[in-house]
Amino acid sequence: MAYQHRALDQAAADENTSNRRLYNPYQDLNIPTRTVYNLPTLPEYLFAEESIAQRRSWGENLTYYTGIGYLAGATGGAARGFVSGVKAIEPTDTLKLKINRILNGSGHSGRQIGNRCGIIGLMYAGLESGMVAARDTDDVINSVVAGLGTGALYKAAAGLRSAAVAGAIGGVAVGIAVTGKQVLKRYVPI
Repeated sequence: MAYQHRALDQAAADENTSNRRLYNPYQDLNIPTRTVYNLPTLPEYLFAEESIAQRRSWGENLTYYTGIGYLAGATGGAARGFVSGVKAIEPTDTLKLKINRILNGSGHSGRQIGNRCGIIGLMYAGLESGMVAARDTDDVINSVVAGLGTGALYKAAAGLRSAAVAGAIGGVAVGIAVTGKQVLKRYVPI
């Protein structure tokens, strides 16, 4: 019986709405309504110079690389701490002690390695943005030199030889990453 009642209500609603029209709040304005809601698909810039550059600003770069570095380092450090926490478990430990060892190991290592990687990202972003500003061009050379400088600066306190090796490793790592990104852009349709 309830089903038939709803059907009757629907028929009454259709009868009531057939005599009505939808209200258009823009009918008396001389604005074409289609262009009011036509939203842009590209980003809008305050200054024309910003639209020419197809890269992040130095502040965005700084935030991005520092955040990515910290996140990656904290994740890797937490995994390393988890393994060391599991290895440190003794046979006589209770469940609470086992969980405590794992959490302490994960938190300690994650925090340490996350901070180190965040600092590396901060130095890299600063050097890369400085290179872009100095050379007034954005290319692979800026990235590789920034990676080289970051490795050298990070290990500068350990001596000249350690700084040179770390700089070479940083430059090669960034070169491989940039080359991989270009290959990925060219051959993988995203």
